[in-house]
Amino acid sequence: MDISHVILYAIVPIIVVMLAGYISGKKGIFSGDDAKKFNKVVLDYALPAALFVSIVQASREDLVKDIKLTIISTVGIMACFMLVYFVFKYCFKKNTGADAAISALISGSPTIGFLGFAVLEPIFGTSPSVALVVAIVGIVVNAIGIPVGLSLMNASNAKTTANGKKQSAWGPVLHALEQPVAWAPILAVILVVCGLKWPAWASPSFDLIAKANASMAVFSAGITLAAIKISINWQAVLGSIMKMVLMPAVVLILGLIFKMDPLNLKMLVVACALPPAFSGIIIADEYDTYVATGTSSLTLSIILFIGFCPLWIWLTEVAMNAHMFGF
Repeated sequence: MDISHVILYAIVPIIVVMLAGYISGKKGIFSGDDAKKFNKVVLDYALPAALFVSIVQASREDLVKDIKLTIISTVGIMACFMLVYFVFKYCFKKNTGADAAISALISGSPTIGFLGFAVLEPIFGTSPSVALVVAIVGIVVNAIGIPVGLSLMNASNAKTTANGKKQSAWGPVLHALEQPVAWAPILAVILVVCGLKWPAWASPSFDLIAKANASMAVFSAGITLAAIKISINWQAVLGSIMKMVLMPAVVLILGLIFKMDPLNLKMLVVACALPPAFSGIIIADEYDTYVATGTSSLTLSIILFIGFCPLWIWLTEVAMNAHMFGF
């Protein structure tokens, strides 16, 4: 794959749009509150529409073929998620369980919802396969990772209700599944599995808002970065390394061991090499927990992504070729 194509068509556009958002934030044209509203449009409308329409165009054969993708995505991402949690909880004495949970939500989760389509489509083209990778990783991050992270954080904070009882650990799970970004792709998968054909005339009604997903998400990320003070420390550096190096390495190794489809493996590695999840920053800000360090790790990872994206594409191709010839 031509690395210059990856840089010019996948990375440079993201930098330009994010820079536009950052400048507009610094000039006061948009604020952090505006970014939260843009994020809500992306998470509740644009991304669910993009995932739903893309997935329902697939077939049952496609889903069966991608079962390895589902399993390896879930195992690889959640293993890294929990590793980040335990490392930041037990290796840094000042961190609370809530700090570690936020670290996992940030450095243990790729920002698939915000940058998935923006990065994968310019590299691999517009196809149901790309949408399935974004959807599956999105389900892992939003329907599994976020509920687990919130449950760990609630357990650490030991929040109680008016009756003096601890909050149910299932509360965050049910809340996450109520969000369109979680149930929309699940509904689409159910329709495909049941063999229900999605009418072609219905897709244009979703396409218009779906196309706003990538551009609005990246622009909003720039505004968010402009609104928060950045301070790089060792925890931010470690979080970036675990996200940009460990996670893609884990899924690459698993994919090679279990002989994943080569194209799916390439897309999954790139998806896991994406910067940390912006949703983790949103949750950190909402709970006023680990905001500065988490945002610093996010910023550093975005900068590192410029180099790591083409690097991981090249490493994946080298690893697959070596594995093919038995090295």
